[in-house]
Amino acid sequence: MTTRLFTCAVALWLVAAAGSSLPAQDAYPWHLPTGFPPPPVPADNPMSAAKVELGRHLFYDRRLSANGTQSCSTCHEQARAFADARGHGLGSTGQLHPRGSMSLVNVAYAATLTWANPLQTRLEDQVLVPMYGDHPVELGLGRDDQWLATLVRDATYQRLFAAAFGAPTSITRDQVSKALASFERSIVSARSPYDRYHYDRDESAISDAAKRGEILFHSRPLSCFTCHGGPHFSSAMGVRRSNPVEFHNTGLYNLPGMLSYPASDTGLYEVTHDVTDIGKFKAPTLRNIAVTAPYMHDGSAATLDDVIDHYAAGGRTIAAGPDRGVGHNQPNKSPSIRGFAITLDQRADLIAFLQSLTDEALLHDRAFANPWVTPSK
Repeated sequence: MTTRLFTCAVALWLVAAAGSSLPAQDAYPWHLPTGFPPPPVPADNPMSAAKVELGRHLFYDRRLSANGTQSCSTCHEQARAFADARGHGLGSTGQLHPRGSMSLVNVAYAATLTWANPLQTRLEDQVLVPMYGDHPVELGLGRDDQWLATLVRDATYQRLFAAAFGAPTSITRDQVSKALASFERSIVSARSPYDRYHYDRDESAISDAAKRGEILFHSRPLSCFTCHGGPHFSSAMGVRRSNPVEFHNTGLYNLPGMLSYPASDTGLYEVTHDVTDIGKFKAPTLRNIAVTAPYMHDGSAATLDDVIDHYAAGGRTIAAGPDRGVGHNQPNKSPSIRGFAITLDQRADLIAFLQSLTDEALLHDRAFANPWVTPSK
């Protein structure tokens, strides 16, 4: 049963990948399992090993923050599947963000980026947001690009930029964004026990509990697959970019008044100003979910058990305080969030399945690690 469900999902994914307007570059060594297609790559930024290596150096370089305190990796840690341990991001100037940092794993397959912006679809554009954005401040770079002079004087970067783009007369913002985007595209997770079970047909790769958990995941009334379907376990990944991406209100809040979600973070509504979009966010990938706690867009669920409790109740109840309300009654809540009964044994099986999505090889792969630090012996 589970193999048949997975095969159907892969078939739909392959059709979607084939329909993408931006073909992948065959020359780049993706090292993917059979049947796992490479991601789409924009024609104006083809993948190359040199560009990815340059992007890796930039990703871990604290000189890409105005005060030298943070890098991209500060909020996207390899050991946490390129997410972090905070429920709310913390910028280089100490400003607390309304949302947590999303995992960058398999971000190359995402039809839209960030938690709730359907207009953000290109990594080359998105990487500029943490670099220059001030709502909120993340890396806090100045738009006059004076920070590029530091890179120009660095002998390592002189070599890396020349290898990636040819001998440069100057280093540009465009080159930096393309290199960072290339590195982020290279972060593909496809080596979990779950992948060995399905792609390699290794029946011993996951436990019997995980196999039962997969059946529960795809069953009703749980219907986890509704928002977390396909090989990426996200309805916003591996889909045709020409199709609209679904955003979901999961009943996390139900405040009195029109907004019903905290005014500092109303989700998709911030972009569309459509009241029916209040509280709607993208369904993130569940790959490596066991190492990306805390959960939800604001880190309000500390553990996988808390997440299951939330969906079993059909929404979160906050009994007191400024955010009090019964999420089950949230007017914008997605129809699939109905609540369900689950036994302790079933809960354990479901968590075992989610844990089987952890790609330990990715979490320790030197190809994605900090190049500025000498590895310990």
